Amino acid sequence: MSDSPSIFTKIIAREIPADIVFESDSVIAFRDIAPQAPVHLLVVPKTEEFANVAELAVGNPSLLAELVAVAQQLAMEHTGGQFRLIFNTGENAGQTVFHVHAHVLGGNLEEGTLGH
Repeated sequence: MSDSPSIFTKIIAREIPADIVFESDSVIAFRDIAPQAPVHLLVVPKTEEFANVAELAVGNPSLLAELVAVAQQLAMEHTGGQFRLIFNTGENAGQTVFHVHAHVLGGNLEEGTLGH
């Protein structure tokens, strides 16, 4: 992981603006700036400790469970509960920000719609 804060850490610190749709003490969610679906939300733990979902699952499974619960709650609010939940792990899998995050995609989805 880089020594500089991720873009998500900067959003959490309000250094970069975002359309925030949910926030708790440990999780924040906001609209993706380059949506790949009618609804494209990012659900992000406020800690930058974990680069990907596998690290989060091992290091803090309760935070992973909270992240998934928030994703489901947002999907109920924004997509009627029908959604894709995507975690990209590794650069070759499309991960561009190495601060674990979940993509909540909903709306009228086509096969092949993925997050980053």
